[in-house]
Amino acid sequence: ETLSANAQWFEDNSPVDPRFKKKTVKGVSAKVINAVCLSGDSYPSTPIGINLPNADWIRKEHGSKSVTIANITHTYDYAAQEMPTSTLAEFAYNKKEVEMAKKWGTIADEIHTDLHECLGHGSGQLLPGVSSTAMGEYASALEEARADLFGLYYTADPKMVELGIMPDPEAYKAEYAGYIRNGLMVQFTRVEPGRPNTEAHMQNRKLIAEWCYEKGAADKVIEKKVRDGKTYFVVNDYKKLRALFAELLAEIQRIKSEGDYEAGKNLIETYAVHIDPELHKEVLERYKALNLKPYGGFINPDIVPVVKDGKVVDYEAVYTDDYLGQMLKYGKEYGTL
Repeated sequence: ETLSANAQWFEDNSPVDPRFKKKTVKGVSAKVINAVCLSGDSYPSTPIGINLPNADWIRKEHGSKSVTIANITHTYDYAAQEMPTSTLAEFAYNKKEVEMAKKWGTIADEIHTDLHECLGHGSGQLLPGVSSTAMGEYASALEEARADLFGLYYTADPKMVELGIMPDPEAYKAEYAGYIRNGLMVQFTRVEPGRPNTEAHMQNRKLIAEWCYEKGAADKVIEKKVRDGKTYFVVNDYKKLRALFAELLAEIQRIKSEGDYEAGKNLIETYAVHIDPELHKEVLERYKALNLKPYGGFINPDIVPVVKDGKVVDYEAVYTDDYLGQMLKYGKEYGTL
């Protein structure tokens, strides 16, 4: 609600060309919920946030609504912390990075997600006459990148501490380090050897991380390091990295607002699709040794009524660890629906 109430400030102060900013932000609504059970396309693996509508003209005229599913993100984090092995310990360069991630990683990531869903997707506007379909097959990846960059830029803004959203001025660094680490390496545990990077959210992360790595190379903003035969990507200058996020956000907003298909295509094809085969092989080998799985899912609780004196007085969530059994039960009980 704090983000929603300050939506106009974020729009006015974003690092994009004033021509592409909304003069008046309308109807921005954001809610944080807990999911009791999952179904349809969101079961057993679910999104962590939803932002609607997709149509830019509806966003402009009527606004948008975002929902963040808090208990899903919390569960992912808790599960990762309880595992005897972790991608954080394997791919973070040093103990300082690990400690920073454990201290601030969860809250910083949640705030970035909220900024992405609540304000990022709803920010900016198309110039008159520009079609909402101008980006063609590159639209999804570019839109996710635009929203992610909006969130990344503002995660580090002092305004977030002033509003009482970010707990510490240094907390954003955990999100920056984790984002670069994931975008350049960790997320490719989900891609089979020799295959390109094709999923829109993964393309978005690779585009941002790869572009910033290249543009900041002269100043070693992000540095590639090899130790004991293992590759790491380390953020050396967080302020300059934020400036790079701002620069790329401004460019992607320009591309969308002007309908510059060729520029959008060039960004995606240059930075988002092709994975270095040697690095990919290394990532897969290191990940395999951790004995982890690249995707996680959830089993629904059974909501069981508590009966007293013939009346339902409460409901109890009963958890099982039998996914196959739950699927067979659903098939038997609801197969005719």
